[in-house]
Amino acid sequence: MTHFDLVRPPVLAGAALLRDEPLRQDTGRQKEGWATARVVFVDEEGHSPVVRSVSGVEGADTGLRLWTRAATEVAGSPPPDALLLGESDKTAYWAVRGDAAQVAAGGEVRWLNLFSAGAELGERDAALLAAAVALLNWHGRALFCARDGSPTRQANAGWARICEAQYHEEYPRTDPAVICLVHDGADRMLLGRHRAWPAGRFSVLAGFVEAGESLEACVAREIGEEVGLDVTDIRYLGSQGWPFPRSLMVGFHAVADPAQPLRLDETEISEALWITRDEVREALARGDDWASPSADPPATATPPIRLPGRMSIARTMIESWSAAG
Repeated sequence: MTHFDLVRPPVLAGAALLRDEPLRQDTGRQKEGWATARVVFVDEEGHSPVVRSVSGVEGADTGLRLWTRAATEVAGSPPPDALLLGESDKTAYWAVRGDAAQVAAGGEVRWLNLFSAGAELGERDAALLAAAVALLNWHGRALFCARDGSPTRQANAGWARICEAQYHEEYPRTDPAVICLVHDGADRMLLGRHRAWPAGRFSVLAGFVEAGESLEACVAREIGEEVGLDVTDIRYLGSQGWPFPRSLMVGFHAVADPAQPLRLDETEISEALWITRDEVREALARGDDWASPSADPPATATPPIRLPGRMSIARTMIESWSAAG
């Protein structure tokens, strides 16, 4: 088995949000749509209000949904610092900074970040929160022009900033990164543990694309640098936004020889190992992933392998490889 496909789209890969670029410059339409718009709140730590969603069938739990407020309850028209996220079902969604004290959302509301809540949100709400977090992160880091250092102001409903000195336009940054599941073409795949992660936490390997570099060349370089393996048969799997703070994760898989010695870049990777498909399935069945509420084991223990949570494309890739054999 040298090729497989994703068994499902990654959580943050959906297209449920209409990104209407002409609307971003049409202040008349923005004011007209404000009457039926909804506002998403994100605090300085990246947390947003969410509520538990239940169905009418005996109150069955169906996951989380974003708690939003009617735009007219926030202001009479779009505030200057509000960010237009897009439209869904003919409703415009905006984002603003706001914390629990300011929003007064009620006792049923919990404030969670995208990493914790994303896998339980529906496709639209996950897309809304990912866009809100990514845009707000960028605005917080783009207060001054990269060309002349002058202050910048928000434009295009939050999708641009313009410097006050020379009117240079700057747009939200997205940093592409590759993420690759390395396998042997048969029954084993490679996992690595970043030196900053607790014992037992593993994932597939990833790294940022350098200037002038293709995605495939980045895969080969990163795997070689991090674990010393030569890879072949590099193939694309899928992608997802990852606003931590502004990445695009581009997923691949590639083949390597387990007999080739591992040479770890110990500045990044503290441990790497080959694991069988049965061992992967055991780890998936335990459900003890990165997002589980259980405490991390003590450093002196030899804990079981914990895989990435369901929001990550890494988890989708691992599940897809596990199901392919």
